[in-house]
Amino acid sequence: MCGFAGFFGTGEYDREQVVSAMSERIKHRGPDADGTFVDDYVALGFRRLSIIDLAYGMQPMHSADGRYVICFNGEIYNFKDIRKKLVKDHGATFRTNSDTEVLLQTYIYYGKRTASLLRGMFAFVIYDKQEHTLYGARDAFGIKPFYYGKMGDTLLFGSEIKAFLEHPAFTKEVNKEALKMYLVFQYSPMEQTLFENVFKLQPGTYFTYDGKNFETTTYFYPGFRPEKRDVEETAEGIKKEVEKSVEYHLIADVEVGSFLSGGVDSSFIAALARPDKTYSVGFEVDDFDESLDAKALCDMLGMKNRRREITADEFFDALPAVQYQSDEPHANLSAVPLYFLSQMAAEDLKVVLSGEGADEFFGGYETYHDSKSGDLYKKVVPRNLRKKIGEKIGDRDHRGLNFFKRNALNLEDAYIGQAFIMDNEQANDLLTDKYKNDKTYQDVTRPYYERAKGMDDLHKKMFLDMHLWLPNDILLKADKMTMAHSLELRVPYLDRKVWDYAKTMTSDQLLDDHQTKTTFRKSTEKVLPEDWVKRKKKGFPVPIRQWLWEEKYASRFREMFNQPFAAEFFDTKILLEWLDEHQQKKANHQRKLYTVYAFLLWYQAYFIKEA
Repeated sequence: MCGFAGFFGTGEYDREQVVSAMSERIKHRGPDADGTFVDDYVALGFRRLSIIDLAYGMQPMHSADGRYVICFNGEIYNFKDIRKKLVKDHGATFRTNSDTEVLLQTYIYYGKRTASLLRGMFAFVIYDKQEHTLYGARDAFGIKPFYYGKMGDTLLFGSEIKAFLEHPAFTKEVNKEALKMYLVFQYSPMEQTLFENVFKLQPGTYFTYDGKNFETTTYFYPGFRPEKRDVEETAEGIKKEVEKSVEYHLIADVEVGSFLSGGVDSSFIAALARPDKTYSVGFEVDDFDESLDAKALCDMLGMKNRRREITADEFFDALPAVQYQSDEPHANLSAVPLYFLSQMAAEDLKVVLSGEGADEFFGGYETYHDSKSGDLYKKVVPRNLRKKIGEKIGDRDHRGLNFFKRNALNLEDAYIGQAFIMDNEQANDLLTDKYKNDKTYQDVTRPYYERAKGMDDLHKKMFLDMHLWLPNDILLKADKMTMAHSLELRVPYLDRKVWDYAKTMTSDQLLDDHQTKTTFRKSTEKVLPEDWVKRKKKGFPVPIRQWLWEEKYASRFREMFNQPFAAEFFDTKILLEWLDEHQQKKANHQRKLYTVYAFLLWYQAYFIKEA
């Protein structure tokens, strides 16, 4: 929908000019209009992508009495229901038809409870001009971003970190503590970011700030509560809740389209929504293009489909822009096809639906299958022997061998989510002394496993992915790649009512020996053709392994690794050895190489070119 940036604090600079520059830096999030509010304490800047109440939904928006002012990014899907309640219970009156005004009035009547009443995706901040305090929140699952940083006596906040660059109080430094964990996870898994003293407001959290104390409170923390229920009843319940959620997510004063792969998740959403326009991408390599399957579904259901194939040259040429738009280094390869997909859709529309969240809610990842066979393997084979087998396999990449690598250790020591790029020792060996540290990935995952005590291994994995992988990888790239092209992405699976149903599913309803998302797939049978119901998950597969066999593309990595600034962070001799081994097909180092390359592109964008 939009983007905002602002600060709380004083200084010898033109406050209006600074907040306008911060807002201009994120113009891509809202090119339709802009606005600012400035007083002696707070400055707010806003960029609008007009979707609901096109004529009167401008921000920053002030309350009728002038006391409160709000900047809000996202959509509140139950705003009409809340509005009726405010009118009925409190006699509230409204000047607009926007969800922004409903959100502002909700705060006036319900205060800190506001965030817990909302159904939607959001990040917002409300300023009390009388008390000179802030209240803000981020949605339950982390669909929309919220960053903040305390620089001396100034609090910076906003939808994207890049806005902070325009503030004179912002000190730009690489977070030495965060780089190692990025190398392990392929994203920043912690509350702190790769920028020193810049943090992410956690999903399901609201904050208050009085000019001195920044205090956070968790209002929503998703956890599983399995209940025994008939499979048919569960499947019908899923279908019913997803249908309702799709109805809510179609609320807009502009046309809504849909992203569409060949998989069941996005196909179910598109089949329920029946948008006029859908969008798909693939690569010019065998087995890396699902867009033809998407086109076939559209032909069956009477929807239009635009598709394109991405070449290797286009992929590599887009990488600097992808890393800049991501704010932090981000090494999920699927961000790049999503960047192109968003670019194509934005030529026609402002809003699209997508299938993020189904895998985390309903057990969709292939690694979840190891929970059953892995349990047996761990019972039969002693831990020390499993560890030796895993070490022996090393970097060899094969579906059968990967099982032994993933189960070399106990779950709490081995599973960190859907990406595991390097272990603690490899990351430290690669880093220069300045960036080595004693922090381990177990330090990051331990608090979540402690919260998941008593769950079976499948639910433990899903719980970890819900709190690390989903908000910090999947949803981060979804927001940043779409908003880079002024496109709003809506995710109907990530709805609190859908979650209330999904959290009660038992392990045998989530997957069986042959399929992931077993009961979820059953819920789609009345809507989708059988081939789509049974289709295995591919996501956005990217053939970078094959591309890096070619000198044309490997040379881009080699040139980057030889840049003087690369040696600031890494033992570049190791990187060049990995690249040679990969090119010679002696080992598969694609993920490690790309993770480092992505970081260096990010550093180049923010610390070399920005300088």
